[in-house]
Amino acid sequence: MKKFWNFIGIVLLCTAISFGTTYYMVQRQSVESTQLVSYSGSGSAPSSFVSSTSHGTTSVAPVDFTKAAEMSVGAVVHVKTKYNVYGKQYVDPFYQFFFGRPQQQPMQQAQASGSGVILSEDGYIVTNNHVIAEANEIEVVLNDKRSFTAVLIGTDPNTDIALLKIEATGLPTLAMGNSDDLKVGEWVLAVGNPFNLTSTVTAGIVSAKARNINILDADMKIESFIQTDAAVNPGNSGGALVNTRGELVGINTAIASQTGSYAGYAFAVPTSIVQKVVADLRQFGSVQRALLGIRMLDITSEVQQYYNLQTLEGVYIAEVVSGSAAEKGGVHDGDIVTAVDGLAVNSSSELQEKIARKNPGDEVTLTVRRGNQTLDLRIKLANAAQKPQVQSRKL
Repeated sequence: MKKFWNFIGIVLLCTAISFGTTYYMVQRQSVESTQLVSYSGSGSAPSSFVSSTSHGTTSVAPVDFTKAAEMSVGAVVHVKTKYNVYGKQYVDPFYQFFFGRPQQQPMQQAQASGSGVILSEDGYIVTNNHVIAEANEIEVVLNDKRSFTAVLIGTDPNTDIALLKIEATGLPTLAMGNSDDLKVGEWVLAVGNPFNLTSTVTAGIVSAKARNINILDADMKIESFIQTDAAVNPGNSGGALVNTRGELVGINTAIASQTGSYAGYAFAVPTSIVQKVVADLRQFGSVQRALLGIRMLDITSEVQQYYNLQTLEGVYIAEVVSGSAAEKGGVHDGDIVTAVDGLAVNSSSELQEKIARKNPGDEVTLTVRRGNQTLDLRIKLANAAQKPQVQSRKL
């Protein structure tokens, strides 16, 4: 009997450990403390199944990533930053007696690094906001080893995207692809500088789309990540997620891990969001965020039961903000949004992503289910001040 209970205890302990996954930003990797991790093993190149007309059999053909890698590596840069770190206060009884306060260790300068993607031949580069946060110096090193001092054009903590500019011409670029076209199971490449290993390419598949992992710390955060199993590690932040045609489909941002290093899943901001943010930062210096003015819930079985809903499809509107664009457009508490501009939505992150592409003043059509009715409501989107206009322009 004692052995039986010991066995049960071990099972419960292992179960508890297995659920201890934590999400990490694949953020700047400290230059001074970089550790190289080596892996050994054997295996064949990734492959996919294709149908063969010969004898009606199915054969295996390798996926060729060389073209996409060739197109991507030159356009992915190494972003190096310097930022100030203040020492902790410590108590020196003599210092405190004479000056009346604890003595603070002198300020030190630390270094870190991440990745970025060149979007234009004249030097506009997209990266993650957390890569350059608090940096007082930003250096960009190209794949050909040329180095430039970068200027920060603007940041958007709500999506963890930042835009840099270097003074250069004729740079290699990465074409912007359409993340909407990505399919679950499709092959993608992650290109970046993990652990300061420059120009590193890994491959994986799209594991899921419109994933919300609740990792961003911002007032109006927008999370609708592409989830992949391509190996991504600290230093990959701001690097490229690329399809097999060599098009940029996402910016690598975070990983799910118990250790802070790759453990199976990575997350990227889709280009459907990146493109809008970058365009606004370049034109206005800040993101012109369009708002519906609602509080929404994913329809889980618990939500369905609590609100006595007849469906699990769509997004439930728990509250409509007074005076908001949604209220003015006729949205009611308890409505279920099933589509935006004719495109189906089945989660709050999908709805967020579609609205995040819009500007204040744009109109969208929300398809809502209200009782036994299906309605198409035309909504004119507003900004944070509930006005249908951009808030500021870059001089």
